[in-house]
Amino acid sequence: MHINPAEAEATLLVFRRSPQPYQACRYILENSQMPNARFQAAATIQEAAIREWGFLSMDEKSSLIMYCLRYIVAHADAPEGYVQVKVSSVAAVLMKRNWIEFVEAEKEAFFTEVKTAVQGAHGLPVQSTGITFLESLVSEFSPSTASAMGLPAEFHEQCRTNLELYYLQQFYTWTQNAAFSVAQKAAQGTGNEVKVCTAALRLMSQILNWDFKGNTIRVAGGVKIIGKNRTHIFSSFSGLEYAHKKSGEQNVVQPGPGWRDLLLPPDRVNWLLEYYAALRQNSSGYGSWMDSPLAVSCRHLIVQLCCLNGSIFPSDGGWTQEQHLQRMLSGIMSWVNPAHVVVSTIKSGKSESELIDGCHALLSVACLTAPTVFDQLLKGYSSHFSTLSLLSSLTCEVIKVNFDNYDEEETWSQEALNILLDTWTVFLQVLPTGSSDKAPLSQLGVSALVAVFNTIVETELTVAAKLAYDEEDSNEKLQASIAVRDERLSSFALIARSVPGETIALLAKLFSERCSLLIQSRGVRSDRTCILEELHWLLLISGHVLADSDDGETPLVPETIQAQLSDIDPENHPVLVLSRSIIDLATHSLESNLREEIFSARLMEAVVWFLGRWVGTYLMPHDAGKGPTSILCEDGEMKHKTLPGRTVFLRVIGDENQGKVLLATLVRVAITALTSWPGEINLQEIVCFKLLCALVRRRNICIHLVTLDPWKEFANAFANERTLLSLPARLQRSLAESLCRSASGMSTSDNTNQYVRDLMGPITRYLIDMSKKSDLRVFAQNPDVIFLITCLVERLRGAAIATEPRNQRATFEMGVSVMNSLLTFVEVYKNQSMVVYILLKFVVDWVDGQVAFLEAKDTTILFNFCLRLLQIYSVHNIGK
Repeated sequence: MHINPAEAEATLLVFRRSPQPYQACRYILENSQMPNARFQAAATIQEAAIREWGFLSMDEKSSLIMYCLRYIVAHADAPEGYVQVKVSSVAAVLMKRNWIEFVEAEKEAFFTEVKTAVQGAHGLPVQSTGITFLESLVSEFSPSTASAMGLPAEFHEQCRTNLELYYLQQFYTWTQNAAFSVAQKAAQGTGNEVKVCTAALRLMSQILNWDFKGNTIRVAGGVKIIGKNRTHIFSSFSGLEYAHKKSGEQNVVQPGPGWRDLLLPPDRVNWLLEYYAALRQNSSGYGSWMDSPLAVSCRHLIVQLCCLNGSIFPSDGGWTQEQHLQRMLSGIMSWVNPAHVVVSTIKSGKSESELIDGCHALLSVACLTAPTVFDQLLKGYSSHFSTLSLLSSLTCEVIKVNFDNYDEEETWSQEALNILLDTWTVFLQVLPTGSSDKAPLSQLGVSALVAVFNTIVETELTVAAKLAYDEEDSNEKLQASIAVRDERLSSFALIARSVPGETIALLAKLFSERCSLLIQSRGVRSDRTCILEELHWLLLISGHVLADSDDGETPLVPETIQAQLSDIDPENHPVLVLSRSIIDLATHSLESNLREEIFSARLMEAVVWFLGRWVGTYLMPHDAGKGPTSILCEDGEMKHKTLPGRTVFLRVIGDENQGKVLLATLVRVAITALTSWPGEINLQEIVCFKLLCALVRRRNICIHLVTLDPWKEFANAFANERTLLSLPARLQRSLAESLCRSASGMSTSDNTNQYVRDLMGPITRYLIDMSKKSDLRVFAQNPDVIFLITCLVERLRGAAIATEPRNQRATFEMGVSVMNSLLTFVEVYKNQSMVVYILLKFVVDWVDGQVAFLEAKDTTILFNFCLRLLQIYSVHNIGK
């Protein structure tokens, strides 16, 4: 094998595919001194038997199964465990393949022998082997880990159902009794007893991991159905679904009422918890015991019991489930509490596995309980202690450790923090918003959340300041994935939103302090790097806290902010105080001297990103519809209503108040950011794709936008000047789209069309003039000309994308006017595939926007143009 691997592999394949290799395989298993050869022989038996199953007699099938079982019993104490595991797996596969053909008497006789082995009648090695075989059998009958047999899914489902109904509970009982019988000696470290107890606990956990039938979920305090609309407990979010998506190890165990007497009795649960406590006590002097197979198997089973749910609990209003979860949480308290002690011992070298499992248990419990029930599960522990207090202290300590290891990857603290943040998310997404008909957070809960957010802010600001001077790759890695960063910030924001009065006020205070320091540094030779990075992070977290992403429908003010801050005076409203501070900072960028001295492109990116996110939620907050034109009635008037909690924003930044002045400021900030940092593509993209898009999304804003002098100057510069033509081509498309969409603010359809004509007319005329130049074929190949043509066509494309009923006539005329020019350019740039591609993309977008509106005459014009375009394109591209 080592001398010539290729030849050995070929020989092995021939052997595996040979007919009736069973006698040869048995000989190898019985006589070979090479474990690898025995392993391959077992694998060959499985492959050949499945392949030839239809040709084997019943006696031959039974003989193969019994041989495998006798082999693992006879070699139970063999040193090469992986060979025995493989033979056990083969026996399980053949058992399943013959499952439907077995008569019940054969099954009963067979499992009677297995039960005898598992109970230890033939000694500890055979007992361990019997449990290992049951592990293989359960794994084989589970659809997610079943072997391929070339049979329909119905066969596997029939086997799975039969095992669940008639045998799975028996397996658990046998294995549990086996664990009871050897647990005491195993705790003392005796060899074979440890092996048996570990295997038993592992199989019990595996059985509870089974995908039991039934989707009914009963939570402590209510009932819900997975995959269907939630009841009052999970009124706006499925904690279970979220946990499954976020953590692959998180499961819901729903074995049904038949398992109640096996899993729920307090004496059985307490035995497991006390047994693990005894392991901790007996092994406290040994640092590695926590990662021993016995300890790991025991903890995993405890975590599985935290996941029990559904009809296994009686219909008693959730009382039994609540008592069970209280019992489980009390049992794992020593894993995670006191948090500072647990974390300190891990930092000094102790394994973190117990803490990680404890975090998983907390997440499981949070998934299965209503928020108020979850917070009260530890009420018997101390009158000044709650589940949220535990979760808060644990999160704070893990955050601090994660800060110490901020420049490392895949640390235990990162894993623990991710689980804890998932737990907070599950809890907070279903938390009542604070209205009078719903139970608010307790004072302990409020304090817990405030403490977590304060720790997050303090730590993240410190990290930001440290990374400001970090020239290693760690900073680049930290910023490598925007999606990962935003996901983490969203988790932080959810915590902040649950207690907005305290957390948003903190952000406003910190932001104001750092802005003052930045402005005061004007004219002073000082290092502003740390302040700039801290402001950058504060802008990002503020944007996530105050507003949701604008992808899709128009975002609304978060419910908790509306509910808890609706009666605060505008002058002291935390949202408005924070918003004013950020807008004031943005306004300072309009002063050229100040901009050049203290503003960086990176800071401006965060400012513009925040404003783009903020505009859609708070500026002129009319909410009759969720699309850009949905609030427009047939008579040209708007009908809109103000949602509860938005009154304060309407009074301050509505249409009739400071909204229009603020809108003009935002336009000037956008233009400044677009033109004052040449070459900063990221900043320019955020301006075009975030801020400008947000400004033109709603018509009630566009009505004021088109009347503002800054916007008029912007539109004029776009149409008649070359300043903006230095921007990349894709940004030209976005600028044209935003400017054309703003035309929806014009009072009539005629005015809207004229606005678009005035905007795009100079561009179409320039393209027409270019196409008529006598030396075009030579002149057009100049790189600057290619870039210019590309930018202008992208502008046409942006206008085409912005087509809507009110401006359709103008965009149609725009396209018609450049038809001949486009055909000329397709001919001239036949060898410039990128230019041709952009020309074709414009035509596609233009046609797509027009087809729904055209009459027969216009349709003919469009069709003839497309036909001519395809003819010219085909001449130069057939065969390429």
